[in-house]
Amino acid sequence: MKKLEWKKIREQARESETYHVKETLWTNRIVKYIIIGLFIFLLVTGVGGYLYVRHALGPVDANNQNKVAVTIPIGSSNREIATILKEHGIIHHVDLFNFYLKSKSVSGLQAGHYELSPAMTAEEVIIALEKGGTPIAVDVDTKLTVIEGMTLEQIAEMVANNTPITKEEFMATVNDEAFVKHLTTQFPSLLNGLMEIEGLKYRLEGYLFPATYDYFAGTDVKEIITQMVAKTNLEYHKLKDNGDLNDTWMSFHQVLTLASIVEKEGITDEDRKLIAGVFLNRINAEMPLQSDITVLYALGVHKELVTYEDLEVDSPYNLYKHHGLGPGPYDSPSLNAILAVLHPTYSDYYYFVADLETQKIYYSATIEEHDALVAQYVNKESSSTQEVSSEATDESEETE
Repeated sequence: MKKLEWKKIREQARESETYHVKETLWTNRIVKYIIIGLFIFLLVTGVGGYLYVRHALGPVDANNQNKVAVTIPIGSSNREIATILKEHGIIHHVDLFNFYLKSKSVSGLQAGHYELSPAMTAEEVIIALEKGGTPIAVDVDTKLTVIEGMTLEQIAEMVANNTPITKEEFMATVNDEAFVKHLTTQFPSLLNGLMEIEGLKYRLEGYLFPATYDYFAGTDVKEIITQMVAKTNLEYHKLKDNGDLNDTWMSFHQVLTLASIVEKEGITDEDRKLIAGVFLNRINAEMPLQSDITVLYALGVHKELVTYEDLEVDSPYNLYKHHGLGPGPYDSPSLNAILAVLHPTYSDYYYFVADLETQKIYYSATIEEHDALVAQYVNKESSSTQEVSSEATDESEETE
């Protein structure tokens, strides 16, 4: 009995041992498979992740070389820069680009205006941003000076050179009919009837008064223009209150127009008054003013000598071809030029000519006297340049 029991016990032990061996083998096999599977998973994930990151840091469109204007504002963080680049289609992913910047310890990206391409890699974009783009104009408090005789376009350039406001933005605003109408409601006595005048190149030409203005950071372009027109309105009412406008047949618009010609024809106040008198004499005699200033304004250029061809420019501002004053001012005249028109020096002169070297002005009452002065002070040399000057002046024997 005992032998049978021990035999049975040994058989059970062998069966148990065999089971445990098989269990261990299966466990080891499962663990092995799990490890292999995990390795494969990690390998696939790693390769996939690497390929994804590589793609994300590559060009958005390798075939698109077109430049995209991108502005990075002053004080932008790396994440803000990444967001701007993503919005402009320069990078694939904000977070990955930002992580890439951190991994490379990049901290020198510069603000500015850039032209970037979707064909650029992240590395190329970073290099461009580290190098720096066109600097951003810093908006600070400053002074804006409108000089006597400046045209609207020159004023726009001056503003653009001293503020973040562009010349294009300034000119678009002065040409905005709704804005000009709004100014008319603000300064009705000054601008009344301005919208009805035909042929004006710029309605506000001549109405931005020569003076120095305070510009404060962030000031709107409309505020700047309004400030300049307000100064003209102030001077207009002073002239009105002082009685300076009582003895003229001209409207204030016409006064500004003639003053804008006188402004550039004369240098001294004495000459300006005499020139104003000459022009008024010519108007009374129904003679064209024939001022080179008006031709240059019609041409939209600045040069010393006016040619026969220039005199043929088709424009209502060309006072060689048209009688009267023209549609409107040719620049922003000074107060002294305005006063010269309102209080001219009357004479029997109908002509004047300036010595090209000394700028001294000589006046005459007849065309014969004028011709002699032109020969003496303008056509003094036989060089080709002087001959052009002589011809232009002879054409204007009733010019100046």
